[in-house]
Amino acid sequence: MRHALIAGNWKMNASLLANEAWIKGFELAIKSHGLEIEGGPQIMLCVPTPYWFQMSELIRKSSLPIILGAQNVSEHEKGAFTGEVSVSMMGDMNLQSVILGHSERRQWFGETDEAISKKVAKVLSAHLTPIVCVGESLSERDGMKTFEVIKRQVDALLSQIEPGDLEKLVVAYEPIWAIGTGLTATPEQAQEVHSFIRKELLAKGPLGSKTRILYGGSMNPSNARALLSMTDIDGGLIGGASLVPEDFLKIVSSAIA
Repeated sequence: MRHALIAGNWKMNASLLANEAWIKGFELAIKSHGLEIEGGPQIMLCVPTPYWFQMSELIRKSSLPIILGAQNVSEHEKGAFTGEVSVSMMGDMNLQSVILGHSERRQWFGETDEAISKKVAKVLSAHLTPIVCVGESLSERDGMKTFEVIKRQVDALLSQIEPGDLEKLVVAYEPIWAIGTGLTATPEQAQEVHSFIRKELLAKGPLGSKTRILYGGSMNPSNARALLSMTDIDGGLIGGASLVPEDFLKIVSSAIA
């Protein structure tokens, strides 16, 4: 059975004061709802690089069961790569995971399938968990190219990993057309693509049944339970809602059986 994962992607939103307030707010929300989150879904926060140390310390002192993650990493280990961070730096800060290939990285920073797949291999070699994003634009969906695009992205990813690494991998389906557009994917639409991704993973090897596939298309407190009830939706990659402790907790609680 796949263990559900709820991962918050804070993107470029954070500050020293806001981060401390978030942790306190999350603790307060848990207490006010009387919620027992131990033994529930894994909870992760992927925060901007300057706040890795602060968040690592805040999480440690709070004893909250939160995994800390990054939003990007270099394919290189060290050297003359100004502005980049390496997997070893992530390890020094007790990070356990990293988002790779987010649609914003692909769109605004020109990341290609090939570059992303190299990063995946580097992250796995460091015994960290890659959360690899795939997804189609509105024009691609309207052009009936959804599965063509997803297959290309997933095939590039799988070309760089061994079948034995499938259970260490997390894939996040983020329909770009359903992020910040006012459009939403129904649970059935999301499940259709998740099922397709599952078949692609299983074609690589039987451990594809253990790969967690998250939904990243504007999951929020009002739609989380319906989405998470789908067979192949193993959690969520949460954007804006993860910045609000109460909203994030409601999504976490939706994943508790």
